[in-house]
Amino acid sequence: MSDITEPTDSTYRVTANELRSFIERYERLEQEKKDIADQQKEVMAEAKGRGYDTKVMRKVIALRKRDKDDIAEEEAVLEMYKEALGMA
Repeated sequence: MSDITEPTDSTYRVTANELRSFIERYERLEQEKKDIADQQKEVMAEAKGRGYDTKVMRKVIALRKRDKDDIAEEEAVLEMYKEALGMA
C-alpha cells in the first residue's frame, strides 16, 4: 500500500482552478507587456519623425537607469583607454 493518498475530486478542481487562475493572470500580463512595448515603439517613431536620434535617446534612457558613480567610473576608464590608444 502506498503512503501517498490520491487527491479527491474537490482537491483537483480547486488545484485546477488555481492553476488556471495563475496561467490566465500571466497571460494578461504578457498582453499588457506587449501593449506597452507597442506604445514604446510608437513614442520612438514619433520622436524619430520629429528629427530626434532614437539610437542616442535609447542610450540616454539606459544611462538614466544607472548609478551616477558607475557611469563616472566607466567614462574615466573609457578616457584612459582612448588616451592609451591615441584616440583622445
